Order: sequence, then structure tokens, then C-alpha cells
Amino acid sequence: MKKTLNLGFKISSLLFSFLLLVSSSSSALINYEGQVIKWVVPFSAGGGADVLARFYAPLLSENLPGRPDVEVINMPGAGSTKGANWFSSEAPVNGKVIFSTSGSTQFPFLLDDPRVKYNYNDWEVILASSTGGVAYLPSELGSLWNEDLKSALDINFVYASQGPTRLDLVPLLAWSMLGMNVDPIFGIKGRADGRLMFEQGYVNIDYQTSSSFLAKVTPLVENGDAVPIMTWGILDDNGYIIRDPNFPDIPTFREVYVKVHNEEPSGSAWDAWKAFFIAGFSAQKMVVINKNTDDEIIDLFSQAFEDIINQKNFSQISKNSLGVYPQSTGLKAIKFKERATQIDPDAISWVKNWLNDSYNLNL
Repeated sequence: MKKTLNLGFKISSLLFSFLLLVSSSSSALINYEGQVIKWVVPFSAGGGADVLARFYAPLLSENLPGRPDVEVINMPGAGSTKGANWFSSEAPVNGKVIFSTSGSTQFPFLLDDPRVKYNYNDWEVILASSTGGVAYLPSELGSLWNEDLKSALDINFVYASQGPTRLDLVPLLAWSMLGMNVDPIFGIKGRADGRLMFEQGYVNIDYQTSSSFLAKVTPLVENGDAVPIMTWGILDDNGYIIRDPNFPDIPTFREVYVKVHNEEPSGSAWDAWKAFFIAGFSAQKMVVINKNTDDEIIDLFSQAFEDIINQKNFSQISKNSLGVYPQSTGLKAIKFKERATQIDPDAISWVKNWLNDSYNLNL
């Protein structure tokens, strides 16, 4: 019996080695020399997803066979659903087009937004990136916020938003839970557009994902034109929300909530906010490819991203663009995708009711 088991193990090992050799040989035949890989970002230039793509694009070029040009193409509209619908229905499956998603792509999918014509089950994730978010105010309001929080809560705030079913759901719900008066202007094409409206004085509150905040808002803070007031935080190993290590001096929304209400957040609103925060930020940005693409090509892209994030100097070169957050490929990326696209039905139901009550949006 022991000999039979050993023989079976040897056969299995030989079979695995053969399949690995075949896969490696097939991948070795792929060469993108002189070709262009299009990386579609469904937001305007300057936002977090755009910053991530433009950071990775030259590195991806260096790590794909033949060193093709990797061209970032912005396709904003409908809070990212326009670009996602295009990618799902029209993008070729030959590895020449990859696509960036974010929480603003995930949330409409989770909330059954009628504009969604795409399905995450049709996509293979080749890179997953966590991120955070930072809310900020103009200098005068920021000073008032720090000196007299309760008076600041009475201000009438105006916020440029992609829409309440996008990633903006997280700040909008957070601010509602704090009792703030925030009047959103819906329909902007990306967070970069919202930041520009803030800089031009059309709105007086904004938030950006960490990559965009680090690259675009930090200069405003250094010049005294913006004051950060809260982050969304990160999850520790026990599932508690703690301060974002990229912004250790800025309190989390949870901390601000405690300061305003003199108690820890709890109940259905908190459970829903935390569920969407996890889906929208812990697994915030993903790079995907159509699942009907040849497995060898999918593996090639995954391996290219794996080689990038395993570079010895990766944390140094990525810190100012992406912040210090997990970057994952392979099985870890698949787990990220599950976290981003599978959420407690009770949280979804609660948020749908809140959207209906707050914005007359019936989903």
C-alpha cells in the first residue's frame, strides 16, 4: 500500500511539473514588443485610480515581455459605470486592454444600480490595492473645526460628489452620522474634479483617497489652503478601526464620532458604514482583465505585478504615490475581490433605505 501511495505521489509530481513546463513554455511565446497595452481608468485624470495607474504603468511595461508601451486612458462618466460597461461589453480579450476599478465601481454593482451592465464574475483580478481616505476643509473652516467642533458642525457644507451610490457613500454617510449639514452636488466625473471645485472655492468640504491626497492635496495643506479633519482609518488584525499609518496625526471618523456623541458608534448605521468602508477601501482599487483571456496571458500580467511589488525598493518608490498599503496579486488578490464584492445583505438593505430617505433614490 505504501509503494502504491509513493508511486501515485511521483506521478502527480511529474504531472504537475509537466503542466508547469507547458505553461511556462506558452508564456515564453508571448511577446508584446512594439505593441501597446491600454489601461482604461473610468475616471478623470488626477484622481486616486488615475494616480495608481500612472504609477504602475511604466513598471508594468518593464516587466512584460517585449516591454510594450502601457498607455493610461481616462474614460470618465456616470461615476465609473460608463467605463466599466464599455470594458465589459467591448474590450478585446487578447490581453491588450486592462481595467481599473474602485469602490465607485464596486458600490453600484452591490446596490443594484440600474446603470450597471457589468459583472465582477466576468473579470479576473491581477492586482488589488488597499487605500484610505482623508476629508479636509478650507483653512478658515478647518481652524474652526479644530477650535470649536460643535460650532463647525452647524456650517452649511457643499460637497462635489460623483453620486451617492459611488464611493462617496462612505463620506456622505459618515457626515450624516455626525449630524453635519452637507449639500452634495451630484454628477462630477471623478474625485479630481471635486478637488478642483474645492480649490476654486465652489465647495467647502472634500475628501480624496490616499493616493490622490498624497499627490495632490498635501501641497494645499503645506501652503495653508486646506486642513485635514478626519480619515476613514484602517482595520487592525482584530477588525477594529485604527488610525491610518500614512496619516497618524489625523483622527479617524470613529474618533470624531466619539468626540461629537460622547459614545462609541454602534447600531445599524455603524454596521452599514463599516461594511461599505471595508468593501470600498480595504479592497479599494483592483486591476482586472476579462476572464475569457487566455490563462497564460492572465498569469503573465499577475506575475508582472508580483515582480513589481517584490522589488526591494518598492516601498520607497511607491510611498509618495500610493501610501503604505497592501498590494496583492494571485490568491490574495482574489480574496480582496471577494471582500470588495460580497457584503452583508442587511447592510445593503439598510443603505438602500437610507439612500431612499436621504436622496429619494429608490433602488
